[in-house]
Order: sequence, then structure tokens, then C-alpha cells
Amino acid sequence: MSDDLPFDTSGPFVEHLGLRFTEVTGERVVGTWTAREALHQPYGIVHGGVHCSVVETLASVGAATWLGERGQVVGVNNSTDFFRAVREGAMTSVATPVHQGRSQQVWVVETRLDEGDKLVSRGQVRLQHLDRVG
Repeated sequence: MSDDLPFDTSGPFVEHLGLRFTEVTGERVVGTWTAREALHQPYGIVHGGVHCSVVETLASVGAATWLGERGQVVGVNNSTDFFRAVREGAMTSVATPVHQGRSQQVWVVETRLDEGDKLVSRGQVRLQHLDRVG
């Protein structure tokens, strides 16, 4: 998937999350990942920061894909709500844009358990466009 994009969607952090991109466009990003012990907080559920990281990662990939060679994007706000504690299981996260403007974008990302299609978390990320560096 990342071979088709003007930037690399892989890396140690994405690998640690276990995030696999199954669809990437400037209008929709879909990623799959699995809740597992390595992502747990002390009470044995997926850490909220992991959900926030998945939200920001998918939103950033979508925003960067949409912006393309016109610049780069950085997250400037991430607000994520948690609806269901998860210990284990396959999940799918879907990112879609709410606003794609001249200088900023806003994306919403929902994560659902594959089993039963239950909503786990929903996050919104605001991203700032920057001039391309390098």
C-alpha cells in the first residue's frame, strides 16, 4: 500500500501499533489492527494513547495524501472519545475528512471491533498545512 504514496506509511511506531493500511485516499483511510497485551495499560485494556495514536496516524495519512506535493501536514489538535474497553480482538479504523481547506484539514476516525461492529472510539484531528521541507 505505501508504495503507491508519495510518503512512507511504515516505520517502527506504526509497526508497534500493528497498523495495516487497507485503503488510502485523500477522502478515506482504512486501517486494521489488533488489540493485544503490548498495547495495554495497567488494567489490561488498550491504552487510550494507543487509540489517539491510531486516530492521528490515519488522519495524517489521509490529509497528507489529499494535500500531496503542495506541502506537509502536522496534527495540531487530537480529541478522542473512548466508548468501549477492549482487551483483545481485531479492529478496523476508518478516517474521513470533515473539512479540507487552504491551510487546515479536520478528519474524524472511528474504530470498531470487527466482531459485532461495535464502536470502540471516535477521534477528531485538526491538521495544519506546512510548506514542504526537504
